[in-house]
Amino acid sequence: MKVEPIVVDTNVLLSFVIRPHGFIGEVVSWLLDNRQLIFCTETFDELKTRLWRPKFDRYVTIEERKLFLNDYAMNAGWVEITNELKFSRDPDDNKFIETALVASAPVLVSGDSDLLNVRVDNLEILTPRQFAEKYIDVVQYWIHETSGEYIVKESAV
Repeated sequence: MKVEPIVVDTNVLLSFVIRPHGFIGEVVSWLLDNRQLIFCTETFDELKTRLWRPKFDRYVTIEERKLFLNDYAMNAGWVEITNELKFSRDPDDNKFIETALVASAPVLVSGDSDLLNVRVDNLEILTPRQFAEKYIDVVQYWIHETSGEYIVKESAV
């Protein structure tokens, strides 16, 4: 049962789409199984807009994109935001912070350096790796020989 809400930034979700079996894929899969992913219209619109860019054609088919977006829309929790809160140097990041605050999500997962530098009471903003190290009991990591990416060697337990 998905109990605790969580907000995941667009860049992390797109990384999951491109490399579902890499480290970020493992983390996002765990999140989908163990947390309630939260969107607002603005964060979901950003995901849709970016996912439909032609540069993703080589990674996912049109049908896979439709399924991905439909699954997220159907299974996510939804909140409404005002777009009035200002936390980040990058105004496009504020919607993710406000979404987390409105949903009372204790964590926002992001790879965006502007978001990662923001400090907000009652909200942790963590990279996927930081989240995994803190919240997922991952047995062991190894570094992929060609990409240098952290990969989960053994399943999360």
